[in-house]
Amino acid sequence: MSDQVLSFLKDFLAGGIAAAISKTAVAPIERVKLLLQVQHASKQISVDKQYKGIMDCVVRIPKEQGFISFWRGNLANVIRYFPTQALNFAFKDKYKQIFLGGVDKHKQFWRFFVGNLASGGAAGATSLCFVYPLDFARTRLAADVGKGLNEREFTGLGNCIAKIYKLDGLKGLYQGFNVSVQGIIIYRAAYFGVYDTAKGMMPDPKNVHIVVSWMIAQTVTAVAGLVSYPFDTVRRRMMMQSGRKGADIMYKGTIDCWKKISKDEGPKAFFKGAWSNVQNMAMLLNIMNKIDLLKAIIAIFTQYRDSGRLFLRLWTIKITFKFTLLL
Repeated sequence: MSDQVLSFLKDFLAGGIAAAISKTAVAPIERVKLLLQVQHASKQISVDKQYKGIMDCVVRIPKEQGFISFWRGNLANVIRYFPTQALNFAFKDKYKQIFLGGVDKHKQFWRFFVGNLASGGAAGATSLCFVYPLDFARTRLAADVGKGLNEREFTGLGNCIAKIYKLDGLKGLYQGFNVSVQGIIIYRAAYFGVYDTAKGMMPDPKNVHIVVSWMIAQTVTAVAGLVSYPFDTVRRRMMMQSGRKGADIMYKGTIDCWKKISKDEGPKAFFKGAWSNVQNMAMLLNIMNKIDLLKAIIAIFTQYRDSGRLFLRLWTIKITFKFTLLL
């Protein structure tokens, strides 16, 4: 087994555990976001029972559906991580070679920028081809507001996929796929555009203070998420149509979905739940930072377990860890 594959397997396992912890921690925020996004397209939520905002949603979910319902759809979200990472590992170098081979990012910035978008979009589309049904199931399970099993549309992940496949076939599990790929490209364009701009404003881009780097990461992620958020709203609205027939179908297609949301609900509707999405990203970044810090502690302990310097190193890490918690 090559060192590259072995390194990937170690990161794959560690990343999987980290992803499971982080995604489970922010699952309640994620469900609130999804409900606010899709409630207008839900057959279970009548107009008079629609959520008024984030706080109304947070208060009503445990009252009406039970506290554990905050984690509906989380299993599919956690499982989705593993095939996505494996596919990224398999295809990322290939796509970089195709779109960025021989490109100097310093001398050919725009070619590099466009190539980065193309490689990111291609890699994202390839991964989505395999994991999209899991993302679809996560959305539909999170949007299911029934309290007991008798009131719910789906009893679980397997039941959701099986039901939709029986009603609409494979096409039903891939509703909103095209706009999802568009969203990935828009996200990457916004991310790299803001990131490069922010880095370029630094006096010494190669030596940026950890707090400044953290602030840049938070800002870039939030801005890119907001710019691409309307695409996420449209794709999830399209997902809600799978399994419906006749008059129950709200949108004829993606373009019709864009038009109807804008006309019937106004431009603000594209950003419903966006603030909770920003909070979600911030929490994920903080959790991942703490996990990386704990991994560093373990590595240092292994390296210095027989050394008198262990106490000093752990004391330094402890101070750093407390500082990170404040962030």
